[in-house]
Amino acid sequence: MHVFDGFSVAGRTVTGRTAKMLTAAGAAAVVVSGMAAFAAPASATPATPSYTVHQILSGTSLHHSYTPAGKRTKKSEALTQPDDITILGGNLFTGFQNGVGPQGQASSDGNRWSTIVEFTQSGHVLHQWDVLGKCDGLTANPATGWVVATVNEDAHSSLYTINPSSGQVVHYAYNKALPSKGGTDAISFYKGQMLISASAPGTTGAGAPNPAYPAVYAVTLNSAKRVADIRAIYYDEADATQATGTVHGATVRLGLTDPDSNEVVPTSAPRFGGDFMLTSQGDKEQIYASNAGSGSQHLWVLKLSQSVDDTAWATSWDGAFFAADHDGDTIDKVSGTFWPEGTAFVAVTPCDANNAPATCPGPGFPANYLGWLNMWSGQITPVSLHGPRLEPQGMIFVAG
Repeated sequence: MHVFDGFSVAGRTVTGRTAKMLTAAGAAAVVVSGMAAFAAPASATPATPSYTVHQILSGTSLHHSYTPAGKRTKKSEALTQPDDITILGGNLFTGFQNGVGPQGQASSDGNRWSTIVEFTQSGHVLHQWDVLGKCDGLTANPATGWVVATVNEDAHSSLYTINPSSGQVVHYAYNKALPSKGGTDAISFYKGQMLISASAPGTTGAGAPNPAYPAVYAVTLNSAKRVADIRAIYYDEADATQATGTVHGATVRLGLTDPDSNEVVPTSAPRFGGDFMLTSQGDKEQIYASNAGSGSQHLWVLKLSQSVDDTAWATSWDGAFFAADHDGDTIDKVSGTFWPEGTAFVAVTPCDANNAPATCPGPGFPANYLGWLNMWSGQITPVSLHGPRLEPQGMIFVAG
């Protein structure tokens, strides 16, 4: 590899500040089968990064009104359990689940409604909307100016669109029973397609993994009929290429049991840039799909050292990560200086791994924490934070 005042990384020249940081980390690049299979050391971030946590929003300061199941009199309660988080027009949106069960069951106090909240990056609340069911997936579609939310990740799933400008909320039912026998969760917009995770496969049928169960759906909305048409993108036992380990490059059969979060990898990432990524949380795997949904689709599987929920990539030196602390009922901002050439932060969720003990947290299985993902080895390193305790679940990076 030719090196001149920087590095040639995956066909791109990296110079200046990034090159100096790579030099300090001792990074090396390897191209495998024409793809940027970048081999990096365990640490390729700034030597001593320092990040600070600020709580910008608390569910205890927000309320919604609802009519308990089987009752006629309305009640009011504080918002709890924020999960997914997204951004549209510079404002953030998150879904508070309010104790609703994964199949839409009423909470212990009879509530069946999640609350979507729009707020500024400083935590000033602008609007909120209630949707029936447990809101797990939430994302924004800049092409329409809508926010899309899925509800009930285990069964009895459906989705909503919210127009923040008009306040209109529209409910969509799926055009058929979900063939994954489960529910739906995270949402991403990828090359003109709305892709949704087929979560909790086998809840109402044979157990997972199952070759007949889709892992991801492409969804098209019929606004006239208020129906969401689905088609499978790939399946829980699809063939994929191993991205790490001694069998790197070998074809393996997936065995997904917990498709959950998904993201579109920024094109600036040195590996899998521009791909669609699905996290199978319980299986401790991430599936990267190039040209997802097309005839040239190709899957790569990255084995992880820990179970994770959301993943977010830094795309600028200045900016911030915003995280939903599900159990703490807060939205937190993580600020500092970030390395935009591949810094991937993950919400580490040890208690959601398939091998987690029944009593969790416990020895070897701590509560959620913020981690840095090495996209070449799959190893996850805890990130040192200053400020209030953060146990993240949903995350997003907002460039400065």
